[in-house]
Amino acid sequence: MIKKVYLVGAGPGDPDLITLKGRKCIKEADVLVYDRLVSQALLEERKPGCKLIYVGKENRNHVKPQDEINEILYQEAKAGKCVVRLKGGDPYVFGRGGEEGEYLYQRNIPFEVVPGVTSAIGGLAYAGIPITHREVSRSFHVITGHLKNQNEELDWEVLAKLKGTLVFLMGVTNLENITNNLIKHGMDKDTPAAMINWATTPRQRSISATLSTIYDVALEAKMTSPSLIVVGEVVSLKDTLDFYSKKPLFGKNIVITRGTGQRDDIIDKLRSLGANPISMPTIEIEEISPNNQLDQGIHNLDNYTYVVFTSINGVKIFFKRLFELGYDSRALAGLKIGAIGSNTKEAIREYGLNVDFMPTEYVGESLVSELKEEISESDKILIPRAESGRPFIVEELAKICKVDEVKTYKTVKSREDSSHIIDNLKELDSYYLLFSSPSTFKNFIEIAGQDANDLINKGRIISIGPITSRAIKDAGYPVFKQAKTYNYDGIIEMLLEDSLDE
Repeated sequence: MIKKVYLVGAGPGDPDLITLKGRKCIKEADVLVYDRLVSQALLEERKPGCKLIYVGKENRNHVKPQDEINEILYQEAKAGKCVVRLKGGDPYVFGRGGEEGEYLYQRNIPFEVVPGVTSAIGGLAYAGIPITHREVSRSFHVITGHLKNQNEELDWEVLAKLKGTLVFLMGVTNLENITNNLIKHGMDKDTPAAMINWATTPRQRSISATLSTIYDVALEAKMTSPSLIVVGEVVSLKDTLDFYSKKPLFGKNIVITRGTGQRDDIIDKLRSLGANPISMPTIEIEEISPNNQLDQGIHNLDNYTYVVFTSINGVKIFFKRLFELGYDSRALAGLKIGAIGSNTKEAIREYGLNVDFMPTEYVGESLVSELKEEISESDKILIPRAESGRPFIVEELAKICKVDEVKTYKTVKSREDSSHIIDNLKELDSYYLLFSSPSTFKNFIEIAGQDANDLINKGRIISIGPITSRAIKDAGYPVFKQAKTYNYDGIIEMLLEDSLDE
């Protein structure tokens, strides 16, 4: 990517609403300069070594003033960096992107604008309010809720006569002034009105009333910034067209403790169900390399009758090395392939191979008891897996036939800084804590430090299976629920059941 400044619209809050080009910019940036309303999930897509600069803005409370932000963009670009200025919504819809572009132009810094979904449209849509509707509103008007000069006034006489939808951005503190002036200058006091807080995120709340009552309703509901104010007949369609708040896990806070690179699928699934997945990685996967034992196993695959995989990581590392050594999936021809868990099975299928054996329950005990019925003393089994894997499987199967355990990776405590996530959890009223292994639980306690006890007791613990549950209970904490199927799909099923019970 050319070294320049990209003024990128991050969308209204839902990280999936960013454009393809915006996501590409994030992945290739050397420096990310971002606002308060930018989703943390987007920041996680940055490349290793990318510099993060927070310039968050809240109404009348700026971490950095605009002049300083402009200079940051200039200096970072001048240093030869690819700079992405990540802004909530669209850079040019009251985002001051134009000012930043002018500043860069005057200093001969090349820049490019990547438009984003403005909250004025996307935020309304997620609350069930179409900004236009053929039978109701044929125009819309987006208005700033507060002016640079507090002594200035909007042209209320013109605004009050408009027949389309009025959307006020950044107008929470001026709500009473807005409603009073519209009524004063002739707008019907019974015109439908609404407010949407944290639009397009699982924190979204919305209220609806009339122009004359919305202020009192907002006070009672304790509506705060960031909120959109909508005035117009389209508000009456809110209950009919609301789809977002009807999602089964809407508003649920769910902490994912899985490692970086292993969490995308579960996070995407939870987000599609309306939940707020909070990524707090507690483990990292370190491939053991060089690994002469693995290399020998691959070179001598013809000597084995079974290869058994116990995890997705074991699958990925095995096939990565298989290909590096010049082989392909045909090297496993003639072997029977076993897998613990449907996710491990699917990981194997990505390499064009079907699984011959998968135990009914996704635990070592089930693997051993069921595989014993199939193997004999003439078999030879290769098991590539984690260094910390329980010895039970190897010890029990070795009573029947030759078993070669190859340790291919280590599970270590995550080195990511989770302090901001811990602070976030302290502010939440409730959340679920998902633990997929004893190590994710153990590392969570170590990472949370002195806050661990309070955070765990406030949350509802959901365990992936009996081994993890045992580790949690042995540490003195209750398990709220255990997945019936020992994988992340089973955890999601459990969350959906709990949501229905409430």
